Amino acid sequence: MGLTISEKIIKNHIVDGEMVKGSQVGIRIDQTLTQDATGTMAYLEFEAMGVERVKTELSVAYIDHNTLQTGFENADDHRFIQSVCKKRGVRFSRPGNGICHQVHLERFGIPGKTLIGSDSHTPTGGGIGMLAIGAGGLDVAVAMGGGAYYITVPKTVKVELTGKLRDQVAAKDVILEVLRIMSVKGGVGKIVEYAGEGVKTLSVPERATITNMGAELGATTSIFPSDEITYQFLKAQGREKDFVELKADDDAVYDETISIDLSKLTPLAAMPHMPDNVKTVDEIGPIKIDQVCIGSCTNSSYMDMMKVANILKGKKVHPNVSLAIAPGSMQVLHMLASNGALADMIAAGARILESACGPCIGMGQSPNSKGVSLRTFNRNFEGRSGTADAGIYLVSPQVAASSAINGFLTNPMILGKEEPVEMPEKFDINDSMVLMPASPEEADGVEVIYGPNIKPFPSSERLGEIKAKAILKVGDNITTDHIMPAGAKILPYRSNIPYLSNFCFRQCDENFAENCKKEGKGIIIGGANYGQGSSREHAALVPLYLGIKAVITKSFARIHCANLINAGILPLTFVNADDYDRIDQGDELEIKDVRSRIENGEPLSLTNLTKNEEYDLFYEFSDRQRDMMLEGGLLNYTKAKS
Repeated sequence: MGLTISEKIIKNHIVDGEMVKGSQVGIRIDQTLTQDATGTMAYLEFEAMGVERVKTELSVAYIDHNTLQTGFENADDHRFIQSVCKKRGVRFSRPGNGICHQVHLERFGIPGKTLIGSDSHTPTGGGIGMLAIGAGGLDVAVAMGGGAYYITVPKTVKVELTGKLRDQVAAKDVILEVLRIMSVKGGVGKIVEYAGEGVKTLSVPERATITNMGAELGATTSIFPSDEITYQFLKAQGREKDFVELKADDDAVYDETISIDLSKLTPLAAMPHMPDNVKTVDEIGPIKIDQVCIGSCTNSSYMDMMKVANILKGKKVHPNVSLAIAPGSMQVLHMLASNGALADMIAAGARILESACGPCIGMGQSPNSKGVSLRTFNRNFEGRSGTADAGIYLVSPQVAASSAINGFLTNPMILGKEEPVEMPEKFDINDSMVLMPASPEEADGVEVIYGPNIKPFPSSERLGEIKAKAILKVGDNITTDHIMPAGAKILPYRSNIPYLSNFCFRQCDENFAENCKKEGKGIIIGGANYGQGSSREHAALVPLYLGIKAVITKSFARIHCANLINAGILPLTFVNADDYDRIDQGDELEIKDVRSRIENGEPLSLTNLTKNEEYDLFYEFSDRQRDMMLEGGLLNYTKAKS
């Protein structure tokens, strides 16, 4: 029986366990990336591990999230990360160099390599044939220290692409169609592989758009073959030596197959407030819009920007629309400036933002109250834009640009034939914004610099008795944005857990933090797909700081469940989902004999002391995860093993 692409990469990197679907394996990690919203905590954790030097083939720290410096906090975080990188052997991508996933694709991604990053959109690297997985910061710190990264061997979904995209239909429409078919939880426990003749019609940036938003499926990752298209992209980046051909065996076996005819796709949009709430642009109709934002790690490549510039050239942005454009990297921005496309954008009335995440994470460009904003981003969760009552639609660059001109949601196919944008034979290459670390000999003289806003991460205790109130009850599809919001007012405190805790779950219950501090401990009750969205481990670390002992749900999103285990918070699910309805916020709950039962692999039950009821609970830990839970999390476990 043949192997899929991802199975080949996993098999070549296994250091612990066997490649049996549903079992846990440890894989060797070749590359890591961090960004600054999660990076400060990741490097605090790395420092706590006491490892002198990173042991990966390549580790890069990017500054792309917290670039809005309204106080000293973000600048101090950047200085701290830069000093750790210099001392510990990590490359440092300076603010302004670009968005981590865009830059990594351009300059560092290698087909067949493994990559984990402290950002949920790390699967962007699958567009170049990497096994690229989003993870919590502590997992990344362990990998930088030479430790294996543990995953449950996923099922594999084959997306068979046929045909070719019509003019004004984009790669964004492909992934929106996949989301429409699979939903935001349809990819949990799965890797999505793209195959078929249609793959050959897609450039690497287009493939990366598709794998990027695979994160919204809840998938472990997504991946494309590495082929002649991949080689041409790497050659244009001056990196043809990194090319490796990768394809699935002809007799590879997949768990599911989805077929999409590219030639039949039409422009799509994800409506508020979920990426799988997808309809065609024509179905939604010509709704009035207030804002358009183009960029993010999903759609900020040179190819995307040129398509936008071609639509805007010689036209004007509608007077009732604010158009903001953020090229994804210094390379992209420089090329647009050199060929005149940037001037076309500016002349049309676009506001040019720096090459960073910006509006995607609520760092500026929040829409007006009750405004409608079209964005080429990957998430449209309620409130993520910074405006609680805004309606956010996810669209392709072509839909965004044509709508910005007209003032209403527009199907760009009315523009007719699309002006072709060819892949450059050679990209402008300038790596001066990536700082190299000190040599091992020089590293002893490098000081790690801490600012006053940088506080130690919260400590956890070995697993013991759990008896506490249901301090919060929430519904389905609770995102990490609900748990630990981002945005310009909050992100500067990513390295200050005590202060950050004041904002935890504020969108769901404005008294959550106060209630936790009053009680000293608590249990969270959640619905299905709890913790979807960003990889931010703050959504586990802050509840840990607030005394949360367990989270009991109908089901979990993959990364957040792993982050809870890493933090030492017990993740459990109801055996009978209807038991969720029997618990009210404020009920006194108890999980009896929890330590001994987990030690012995015995079933758990939840006693509702308020209602004198009992509910069966389910957990599924590998031996390693069990030992981590008993020790109180990954850091305690790592110290105990050393």
